[in-house]
Amino acid sequence: MSHSIFSILRIEWMKIKRYRAFWVLTGIVALTYPITIVAANAIYHNATETKGEAGALAKLLLGNPFSFPNAWHSIAYFSSFFVLLPAILVIMLITNEFQYRTHRQNILDGWSRKAFMTAKCMDVFIITGCVTLIYCLVALYFGFVNSDNSWFGVTENAHFIGLFFLQTFAQLSIAFLLGFLLKRAFMATALLVFYYLVVENILVGYAASKLKDIGRFLPFEVSDRMIPAPGFFSRFGDDMRKAYELTLSRIPEHAFYTLILTIVIWVLCFRIFNKRDL
Repeated sequence: MSHSIFSILRIEWMKIKRYRAFWVLTGIVALTYPITIVAANAIYHNATETKGEAGALAKLLLGNPFSFPNAWHSIAYFSSFFVLLPAILVIMLITNEFQYRTHRQNILDGWSRKAFMTAKCMDVFIITGCVTLIYCLVALYFGFVNSDNSWFGVTENAHFIGLFFLQTFAQLSIAFLLGFLLKRAFMATALLVFYYLVVENILVGYAASKLKDIGRFLPFEVSDRMIPAPGFFSRFGDDMRKAYELTLSRIPEHAFYTLILTIVIWVLCFRIFNKRDL
């Protein structure tokens, strides 16, 4: 039995609309991104509006990362720190399927295995879209508030919207893979947090000093490097400027690797589920 995209979405909606934990975490995600930028913006203004040479120097060095065209890049960078929150949301959605055996019921009701996995991919896509929408709204707001000429430069650097979407979708796909393989929300979340915050950072740091920076190809790092630290860091000397220019030149390369990694993850999930016992 074939199912249209709309029927799949309707069934997915029926699964989550009464799932209280989902909506609580969704609310937390929706609030965290703007609150973070509010805090970062306040810190910036406190530093640059200080009277005397200190404030003038800070403004000279930092510029205004929250005005256009810098806002798209800066806010994407700061927002990317909180990918763990929607990642936990993704893990909850897939592990619930196994915990409550709704995946089996879907198959018994006539879904193909491909249709089920398509539904899960759409869930991740929609969550990514919502997170990206929040990022866009926050960037537009702070960009306009901090820009003297509100519309000047609004489209410049807007390509970071696409990069942010790809980065988020790729990293949520990794979270999905962990939940899909482990089938337990606590185990998958614990492994994700430990690897993301501890293991990969250690490996990236070691590789940078000992292994010619091959750590840039690790699962999270490869997509993180699509959105490097904002340009004001490049103002602290020629070496930092050259390093920053190098990271910018490598963005297309990392976008390509991220896309390949994401495709591999979903192909793997589809194939595993096609052969997995229900």
